[in-house]
Formats: sequence, C-alpha cells, structure tokens
Amino acid sequence: MSKISNLINFIAKRSISCTAPLEGKRNFRKFPIPNKRGSRLHRERQSGPNPELEVDKRGVRDVGYYLDGRFVTVPEMIPELIVPDLKDCDLKPYVSYKVTDVTQSEFTPQQLFDAIYSKKIVTDYKQGKLDENGLALEPSEEEKLQPAEAVARAKRTGSDIF
Repeated sequence: MSKISNLINFIAKRSISCTAPLEGKRNFRKFPIPNKRGSRLHRERQSGPNPELEVDKRGVRDVGYYLDGRFVTVPEMIPELIVPDLKDCDLKPYVSYKVTDVTQSEFTPQQLFDAIYSKKIVTDYKQGKLDENGLALEPSEEEKLQPAEAVARAKRTGSDIF
C-alpha cells in the first residue's frame, strides 16, 4: 500500500500559484484601461481641461478636426440614419436562409446610359425635337450640365459616389 501512495506523489501535476512576482508589484502599463473603467481620478484625467491620457474611442470616428488646439465640428461628418417608412410594406423583416443566392453583373456605363437617357433620346427623335447635330432642342437639367459641374455634384455630400 505504501508503494502505491509513493507512486501517486511522483506523478507530474500542474499547479497554480496565486502569489505575485516581484513582491506583489504588477505592471499595469500592459493593460490599457478603456473609458468606462478605472477610478474616478483616472476618468477626470481623461476628460479634464488638459487630458493626460488618450481616450479610447473603440472604432468611433471623430465628427470634425482639430485646428490650433480647438475642435471644429463638421456637420457633414455627423452620421445620418436614413430609415424608410415601412408602414405599407408586405415584406417580412428577415431573410430566410433557404433563399437562393442572387448574382448580379457589374452595372456598366452603357447600362446607366440606357436606363437614364435612351428613352428621352428616342422620344425626342420620334417627336422631331432634335437639331441637325442630334442635340435636344429642349434639354433636361442633366443634359445642361457641364463636365466640371457634374463632377462637383457627384462629390457633394449625400451622393452615392462614396
């Protein structure tokens, strides 16, 4: 019996030590403290007049920029949620996993031209509203645009170019 108990004591065992190395000192610089954690003094140092610590933003973008030590808010950088009115919508608020995948080809400039301008060109041709060069006698607002003006409109805030 004593041989068996001696054998059990020689089996390799893992153990956990709860004592701290270096007489209880810990290096807290390895553990950055995000905004909502830490003491009251720590949070005051983050948000005080001269913040000593960098505020952890966790993926949130600024809505402006710093100019001469002052923060300037840009209204166009504030996110805007556009939510459609779904009062009379018959669709359900989820998509079933049984739905087959929809593959679409890339929307080409030719398809864009056909979708926007081709119908008006055909109707102008049939009604005789084209001059000898093939230009419309009564151009729409989009047809009056110069190239530079069209680029400026495309880069404007709220356009779908981004």
